[in-house]
Parts: sequence; structure tokens; C-alpha cells
Amino acid sequence: MSDRQIISYQPATGEELWRGDIGNVDACVERARETLRDWAHQSLGQRIELVRRFANEVRKQAEPFAELIARETGKPLWEARTEVEAVIGKVEISITAYAERTGQKKLNSALQGTAAVRHKPHGVMAVLGPYNFPAHLPNGHIVPALIAGNCIIFKPSEKTPAVGEFLVKCFHAAGFPEEVVQLLIGGPEEGKELVAHWLVDGVLFTGSARAGVAINRKLATEPGKIVALEMGGNNAIVVTDTPKFDDAAVTIIQSAFTTAGQRCTAARRLIVTDSMYDEIVPRVKALAERLIVGEPFADPQPFMGPVIDNQTADLLTESFVALMSRGARPILHMKRPDEDKPFLTPGILDVTDMHERPDIELFGPLLQVVRVPDLNEAITEANMTRYGLSASLIGGTPQDFEMFWNEIRAGIINWNRPTNGASSAAPFGGVGLSGNHRPAAFYAADYCAYPVTSTEMQQPRASLGVGLKE
Repeated sequence: MSDRQIISYQPATGEELWRGDIGNVDACVERARETLRDWAHQSLGQRIELVRRFANEVRKQAEPFAELIARETGKPLWEARTEVEAVIGKVEISITAYAERTGQKKLNSALQGTAAVRHKPHGVMAVLGPYNFPAHLPNGHIVPALIAGNCIIFKPSEKTPAVGEFLVKCFHAAGFPEEVVQLLIGGPEEGKELVAHWLVDGVLFTGSARAGVAINRKLATEPGKIVALEMGGNNAIVVTDTPKFDDAAVTIIQSAFTTAGQRCTAARRLIVTDSMYDEIVPRVKALAERLIVGEPFADPQPFMGPVIDNQTADLLTESFVALMSRGARPILHMKRPDEDKPFLTPGILDVTDMHERPDIELFGPLLQVVRVPDLNEAITEANMTRYGLSASLIGGTPQDFEMFWNEIRAGIINWNRPTNGASSAAPFGGVGLSGNHRPAAFYAADYCAYPVTSTEMQQPRASLGVGLKE
């Protein structure tokens, strides 16, 4: 990043991919406010037609879009293609969600009048996107907000601006006015300025807990702004009695190492009961050793690519060593084949005997294993975190899962399924440091419009029946 430009580099090659000038926050907000009234007065049908055109525009450009995502994030092409599919699928899901979550209602009222509940847009919404899913996750805020009648200023991560630009161009190609969906290129300072701008009516954020807490603190004295925070997790996958050892191992690998561990729902902690440890952990290690780590367009396709940049790779390798120095026992050493590039092999550590296990989100292919005597202890261990996004139970009976579901504090609780890969047709969010009770995905409609109650008559009709002088 230069003084007035953002430069994006391909993680897999180190080559420059894109560069662009840093935007002007005030100018973006002013343009949005000038067009807000006209846009909000468009009919719901017109806005829905436009988002459907957007889906078709993405569909037409699906392959170049996927290739750009793969280049800028380093994720394998097969996975980048699934992200583009999610961008397209988000449209119909959001249309259904808006009708279900914010539909109009007619109520009974006195004096033969009517009462109604309708919804209004908040106004100008700032959308701050992450680098791990630079199209799908911000799109999950943008589409519901546009359907509701808001104007959008989208600041992509400074690590993935090219994908952000491509996404916004698809909205414009579909017919959205440029003032309604704007791209703001910038780094952390522009993000802070946008969040704090007095003419911004809402902040929709996906990213780290540290940045989310900073946003929450900044806006603590502004209750008039809607703030939806989708943050990370120190997620647990718990294994108890199951005869399906190989299936359990695959589910753990999918949870911990998909997207090189760069998912907010990725399993950071594998908690295994004594009865299962010797069957499960060696299988997980053996499978992790077989995972292909490579560049996005390699043939055969890799399971995972690099992490986002060298700084992140440095942090993760240093964290692996730091955990060992504090008592963790290495099961599978994390390796960095090329010091100049951010490729990492999966790392697995047994942290059972560590005196104090750090409650942090290590955003990469690093899995910590904890051995416990039984399921009750496993649940206690899983809840030893300030986060609360995702958790999975592998094995056990329906009664075990009922107990797990009742006791685990998280927004996504799965059984015999990975911790990641949540459905967009369900709410997506967490508690604690993982979110502020504004779940995204199907429930995004809830924070994109506010309910307005009306009692109505075509002509005034009133009388005073008491308290008048003769």
C-alpha cells in the first residue's frame, strides 16, 4: 500500500495484480445521500428486478470472476467457483428472506380504521468486507440492503480490492445507479472514517473481533446507527463415541483446513474423548499429511492454497512455535516450503497439558487438540472461550447431541457435520466476541430495514367522551 494507492499482490506468486487510488469518504457519502430519496422511492418490484439482473450478470462472468478470486486470495479455483455460485444464489434467498422477515402486515384497529406494519430502509449503509470471501460475504450484506432500499458504500479489504471492484461493476452493469452502489478503495483509516461519518446510517461489518470491537466502541454513543458485526471464532469440534473413524477424520479435516483455515467458522480446537483419541488423532494426522497445498490453478487441484500474505504466514508459524514453547506437543509440524511465499502445510498441536490455553483466533491451518475424559468435560472445554460462532459434535447419540445443543454457547451448532459450510437459507451469526446478535444470511433482512407501525383512517374521526365542561 502506497501513500495514496492500494496495491494488491497475488499470494501464490507475489506478482502485482491490481492497483488503484484511495477514495474520498466524504464524496462517497454525499453522493449516496443525494440519491437516497429517489432510490428508496423505487418500488420493491423494481429493486428485486435489478438484483435478479445482477445475478444474471455474475452468471455471465462466472469464470473470469472465479479466476480473479483465485488469483487475489490464493484459494483453489474449484473453491473460488463455489464462491461465485454463492454470490448468485444469495439473490433469490435474499428476496425470499425479505418477504418472510419484513413483509407487510394488516392489523385490526378501532373505529373501523386499519393498522399496519411496514418497513423502511435505514439510509446510507457502510459495508466493510473481509479478504477470505471477498465477494460472497460482503454480497450477503449488500443484496439484502439494496432490496430494502438502502444505498451502499462498500469498502473491500485492502488485501482484496480487485474482487471488490469486480463485484461493484457487476451491480452497475445490471442497472444499479453508480451512486446507489459505490466502491470505496482504502485501508484501515478510510474504514474508520467511513464508520464514524455522521451521515452514515448503518455499518455492516465482517472481519476480525479486534476490528469489530473497535467499531462497536466507536459507535457506542450513537444508538441511531444500526451496527451488524460478523466476527470470528475459536470454534470447537468435539469427538465422542462413533464407529465411523474415517468419516470423523474427514469431517475434522474439512472443518480445520478448508480455505487454508481462513474461515470464521473453521475448527480451531479438536476436543476428543479418551475413548476416541487413539483412533481419531492418528487418522487426522495421516489425512492432513496427504493434503495437497498448491497454487490456485495447479493440476491436480490442491485442497488448499496459501494464506493471504507473508505477514499472516509469519504470524502463524510464530504462533506454532510459541504454543510449543508453552507446553504444546507437536503432532504434525507446520511447514513453510518457500520463505518468500505464504504457503503453509497443516499444523496440529496437542495442547492438553498447556497450563493456560490462549483464547485467540489463529486464522490459518493450525489445529489444537485437547484430550478429555468424557463428553461432559468436552462441553466444558468447548465453552472455555469468549467467542461463540460455531461448534460441532461428531459421534454420540441423539440424547448426547441434545445435551450438546443445550449446553454449547454458539450461533451454529452441528451434529456429524463440519463446523463450516453454513447454509445461506438459515441465519448466520454468533454470540460473545463472534457477533452482536445481528445474524447475517437469511436474517440479514432484519438489520437492513426497520419496522414502522401505523394506524390509519381515510378521514379523521374522533370524539371526547369524558372530561369536558357542560
